[in-house]
Order: sequence, then structure tokens, then C-alpha cells
Amino acid sequence: MRFNTLSAFLSAKPEAFLRGPSAMIFAEDPVEIDSTLRHHLDAGFRCVVLLAHPEFRIDPRLDARIERVDYDLTRGESLEAAVNRMIAIAPGAWLYYCYNAEYLFHPFCETRSVGEMLAFHTEERRDAMLTYVVDLYAGDLDAAPDAVSLEDAWLDKSGYYALARKDAANHYHPKERQLDFFGGLRWRYEEHVPHNRRRIDRISLFRARPGLTLLPDFTFDDEEYNTYACKWHNNLTATICSFRVAKALKRNPGSTYEIGNFRWHNSAPFEWQSRQLLDLGLMEPGQWF
Repeated sequence: MRFNTLSAFLSAKPEAFLRGPSAMIFAEDPVEIDSTLRHHLDAGFRCVVLLAHPEFRIDPRLDARIERVDYDLTRGESLEAAVNRMIAIAPGAWLYYCYNAEYLFHPFCETRSVGEMLAFHTEERRDAMLTYVVDLYAGDLDAAPDAVSLEDAWLDKSGYYALARKDAANHYHPKERQLDFFGGLRWRYEEHVPHNRRRIDRISLFRARPGLTLLPDFTFDDEEYNTYACKWHNNLTATICSFRVAKALKRNPGSTYEIGNFRWHNSAPFEWQSRQLLDLGLMEPGQWF
């Protein structure tokens, strides 16, 4: 169904969205919108909502399978504002957000749906899940000048690290069970990336509840939502494989001419399956899943 405004969608309160798990896909540009929608539909989300500029076109065959909301990120409308308004209408539902040309992978996603994973996570008394944003990039920028190629996608197999997340309200002591994660293209080309955008961690999967607020840095105002594990054992984590940074670096006049190839000695072809991400340590199956 098509909604002309976000307010119209919120007023309609689609039943599937209220039940969840639901995916909110924010389109910044027309690149790979269709593949992003198909990937998350196949992942098992009960409701997939596309928030996009009204002129962005998608495959007509997808229209009946998604909810579409006219929402223009290029004119100052923000992801976090939309997510926070959608949280308010779906208390108790599991929600997920990402941009176009980003693809969620969770442990054993080839045989287990996102609903099955979140049911397990809920039983572990967790209301949010840490996701790592792993950069993808085209192997041949001459063939794919926008750095996006599903058939020739590459990732960094090393170069990831974490630092303690300091608590400004508590004399900058480290926060419990929270870390700032770095790596990928944001690390290798950090001179072109603002300091406050270099982290690769997001809390992208979470359970909505009244008053919960997503902050601009992809964390929540509830500190427990921002933890990577519970107090008693390790928990599941997931990965968002994303062309977003590669696209930005090739579009930015300040960086595009300095980058002839994103590949380096620690690049590897992306295999589009969870086993590779698990083997590289880019997500965690927890102790029991």
C-alpha cells in the first residue's frame, strides 16, 4: 500500500507492522532498492516498509508485498525521527532499520528466519541486538563507478577493532558491556569521514516500547539497549553488509579522485552467506543459538 506521508502510515497502523518483526528501509538514492527489499522480505520480516522519495521507482511486482511511505531524506527528513514515530505505534514489536543497498545477515540465516532468531533472543531476555555494519565495495571501479556491484562485491577480512565507550556523565569511565567498533572503509579512509561517523556499530534490531528513543548516533536512550551482551553470557549479534560508505566515498569530490580501487591485501570476495561472516568474527551466534 502507498502512503503519501508518514503521518498517514501511522494513522493506518498496518496490522503486520504492529505485530512485527518489521523492517524499515530508508532509501537515500535509487541504488539497489529492489534488491534491498527482496533480501529483507526473504529474511522473513512480516512487514517491510520502504520510506523513499516519491520519484524513486521500484519493481511493480514488489508493490503488493511492501508498504511504501513517501519520505524524502534529501530534504532534511531524518531516519531517527521516522523510527521514533514508528516506535510509538508498535509497542512490543521487534523493529529493524537500514538504508538501501544494505543487507542484514544473522547467524545461520540460510535456514533460520529473522523471526526465529528474534524469538530465541527474546527468550534470552534481550530487547535489542547489536549489529555491525560491514562495508561492501565493488572489486572493479571501472566497471562499477558508483562502487556498487552485487556480482563483484568485496569486504575487508581484517582491520576491525573496538574501544571502550566512555561515559561522560560518570567521569569518562567505560560503560558496562558497551564498546565502540571501528574498521572497514571508514577506518581505511578516515581522513574523508567525519569523526562522529566512523563507528560501525548500530542497534538496528530492537523491541519497541513507549518512550524509547533512537538517538542520531544509532544508539538508544535506554543504556541496556546499547549493550552487546547480557550480564550472564554472550548473546547473538548480526551484520549489516552495506555499500553505503563506498557509494559516499566515490560520490564525494574530495575523495573520489583519490580512490582508484578499494581492494587491498586484506580484501576478500563477499560470498553472500552467513558462514563467511561467522568465520571472520563479524557476528556472534551466542552460546546456544
